Amino acid sequence: MSVICHEYRPLICRHIGEVHEARKLGVMKRIGLKIAILAMVASAVSTVSAGAGESAAVRNCTWCHGTGAQGYTVAPRLAGQRPQYIMSQIRSFRVHARNNPFSKQYMWGAVAALDASTAYELANYFASIPPRPANDGDGALASRGRTIYMDGIPEANIVSCYACHGPNAEGIRDIPRLGGLAYFYIKARLEQWGQGYHSTPGSPMPMVASHLGPEEVEALASYLSFVR
Repeated sequence: MSVICHEYRPLICRHIGEVHEARKLGVMKRIGLKIAILAMVASAVSTVSAGAGESAAVRNCTWCHGTGAQGYTVAPRLAGQRPQYIMSQIRSFRVHARNNPFSKQYMWGAVAALDASTAYELANYFASIPPRPANDGDGALASRGRTIYMDGIPEANIVSCYACHGPNAEGIRDIPRLGGLAYFYIKARLEQWGQGYHSTPGSPMPMVASHLGPEEVEALASYLSFVR
């Protein structure tokens, strides 16, 4: 009997292990299903009364963009952004016009079920929050970046950023505020435009960014991160 047990012990242990794994997988599937249901419920709730606190839609945004909407390294600050610009980008995500990798991975799905009235409320809510500059660029490059921003690069036929984004990079209508955005984010966006990715139909940014070299991108991104 002991010989038989010894001979079949590996098979028995493997069978027990498979049972445990199956049970664990079942538990994980049930947990995943519950999380999915909770996510769908949260997405379905667009607004709550002002007295009840922050809306579910706002909370869904601040998971990535920060509780104060000041952004993280790869997720841009929404606080103080132009509401028209936020609306235009939501539309661009929805129709897949903004097609860089992070947009595809995160934002296309995030806005898929967002109705127009909730999008409008979100845009105005985030625009009302006072922005704080990231201050994470290279201070030694800020002066060069400011020159490019204000004067452009005439020899490369690049017009000043000031012409569209305003003297303090505050933006206008659906042209975004750039002042104070994170260095890494601005740098990444300029590089993506230079590679041919788009943001809004008809935007001149892919053409403009394609004429910027790495040093100009570094300088611009650094300068803008300090702008208040």
